Formats: sequence, C-alpha cells, structure tokens
Amino acid sequence: MYNPFQQPELIKAEVFMSMPAKFRKKSRSGWSDPNRQGAEVECFLEGPSFDRDGNLWFVDIPFGRIFRITPKGEWELITQYDGWPNGLKFHKDGRAFITCYKQGLLVLDTKTGKIENALGSMYSEGFKGLNDLHFASNGDLYFTDQGQTGIADPTGRVFRLSADGRLDRLAINVPSPNGITLNTQEKHCFVAATRSQQIWRLPLMADGNVSKTGVAIQLSGGAAGPDGIEMDSENGLLVCHLGVGIWRFDSNMLPTHLVYSENKHHHHLANLCFGGDDGKTIYITESMSGDILTARMPVAGKKMYGLS
Repeated sequence: MYNPFQQPELIKAEVFMSMPAKFRKKSRSGWSDPNRQGAEVECFLEGPSFDRDGNLWFVDIPFGRIFRITPKGEWELITQYDGWPNGLKFHKDGRAFITCYKQGLLVLDTKTGKIENALGSMYSEGFKGLNDLHFASNGDLYFTDQGQTGIADPTGRVFRLSADGRLDRLAINVPSPNGITLNTQEKHCFVAATRSQQIWRLPLMADGNVSKTGVAIQLSGGAAGPDGIEMDSENGLLVCHLGVGIWRFDSNMLPTHLVYSENKHHHHLANLCFGGDDGKTIYITESMSGDILTARMPVAGKKMYGLS
C-alpha cells in the first residue's frame, strides 16, 4: 500500500556569493531597532528576483538599498532611498515593483534607478507595512500587508491590485502575512502567516472573490514561522522556514524535501527565487549574513510572468 508520509530528502545549500565588504557597515536603523531589538546590523537581505537579462536583484531592508548581481558576478548598488524595501518582483514590462514597509507599493526604473510611488495608501488609509508580492499572468498584483501584526493582533491583510487599478482586500485577519504566491492554474493564492506558523490557502473564485480560506500547512519549531514562499511547476510549494531551512511540499501539501545549510549562523534563509538554465536552481537570501545561497531542486520553478 502506498504511504504518502515519506522521509523528506535532504538537499544541502551552498554559498553562491557574499556581500562585498565595501557595502557592509554595522549600524542601527529605524527598521532594525524594533525588528532586531536594537542590535546593530550590516544588512537584512530579502526579495530575490531575476530580470530578463539574468541579473539577480534583491533588497536590503534596514538601509533602503536595492542591489543586483550581474551574470558576471558583479555586485551593483542600484539605488538607496528613504524606505524599507522588502519584496521585489518584475512586471512583464520590465519594471521592478517593490513592497516597502515604510512607503507602500513602489516602482523602480531599473535603467535609471528612479523610484516612484505606485500605491501609498488604501483609500487614504496608510498600510501597516507591506511585505511581499506576486504577479498573476493577467498583470494582477497580489501583496501582503504585514506591519507588526501577529497572534495578539491578527489584523494583517492580503490585497490584490488588478491590472486596471482596482484594489481588493482578500483577507483582513492574518497573523503576520508574509510570502505570497499563486499555484500554476492561478486558482489558489498561498500566503505565509508567519506568527501562526501556517501557510494559508485562499481559493480564488470565478468572480475574483475568495471563499473558504483554510490552512494548507501547519508548521512548528524554528526561530520563527514561514517567510518567503514560491511555487514550482508541479504545484510543489517551497517554504522558507526561519531557523529550519526551506521545505518543499508536494501538491498535496506533504513534505518531500528540506534544503538546509551547514553554517550554524544561517538562521535566516528568508526568501528565494528560481533560476539557472533549467529553472531548477533556487537562489536564497540569508538575510543577516549577507550571503546568497543556491540549491538544486528536483522540479523547476513555475513560469514567472515578469520574465515572459
């Protein structure tokens, strides 16, 4: 008889590159004081994403920096601004959209480095603190509004900004909504609820509304809960579990693989994206150390419409 509960296969992550010393200056910031309990930090990397030219982009939250690594391995500081960028994804027209904890939804011109505000509030009400984002094939943008929400304040929100500019609230009661993605059929939206150690599944109905939201995965342990998430081409869900590693769950939401690092200081494998010639290599931001790690997965990532 088939047993669906198998021992997950272990996959070791390797360091791909580390932030050059010239970009490191340990200090405090308005973001790190509340979020790192006053500790000095050199960086907190998040939001990895590839553009069409093979550049790997990511953000540095506490110091408002946007970086890219060229295919030749060169680190470039594209811009630095008064904000706390968290997520970064590419629109199909080549622009980079950024979820900024401080300023809302921003747009980056990747050629000039100019940043403009795309959505700073919801009907004149400020956001709690945007976290991550994901584009659908039709140009709709799904994003999370995390702020300082958690178990004692489960008021985090999930939004969809349609391609024609309509803003919908898909959930208003999430304890710390973080990573977000869609399945390959775009019939389900998955959200990492960090402080409840859960992955929520939001079924998307034909009229665009959400019905019967539920818990797809219940996690435990680690330094915190799930952070960044991404879907592969077989509807397997990759989940960055802080303090543990990166889980891969199959389409039935059962664990198949666990990506780990042997470095005892790698506690914040916070976000990932797929890359490589065959789409099976994941690139991982280890937030605190400034390291970018890679690991080879058994299944390629799902199609990203910003790259099509």
